[in-house]
Amino acid sequence: MNIDTIKDGYVIDHITSGNAIKIYRMLSLDKLDCQVALITNAKSKKTGTKDIIKIGSLIDINLDKIAFINPLATVNIVQNEKIIEKKKLDMPECLVNVCKCNNPRCITSTERNLDQIFNLVDKDNKIYRCYYCESTLEKDKFIY
Repeated sequence: MNIDTIKDGYVIDHITSGNAIKIYRMLSLDKLDCQVALITNAKSKKTGTKDIIKIGSLIDINLDKIAFINPLATVNIVQNEKIIEKKKLDMPECLVNVCKCNNPRCITSTERNLDQIFNLVDKDNKIYRCYYCESTLEKDKFIY
């Protein structure tokens, strides 16, 4: 399989196998006019397999969304076919409009114009707390 290099854009690398499609959907990459390559189960020396996303344009990317789904991913910024910057991600301390609170009694359930805000309270267990109702939710149980 041959995936061409990109002239200008991003390479999101070191994505845990199976998470690339989540990132693709969360970033709405299907709505872009540029080329997007989604590579799953690529060989990795560190983890055995990994996913990779290549975006053929320097668009505005929400790094918090990527870090929320896969905090160990890296984002390479490419210009003129060369990596000019490599960003290592970490779990965001605060999430704004990345996911929705699943507490039906939360004010965000009735007030649709409120930002969905969550604060990281336990990094080791990936637990966030809703700013409004203070419900604590594990990362894997959030609604996107």
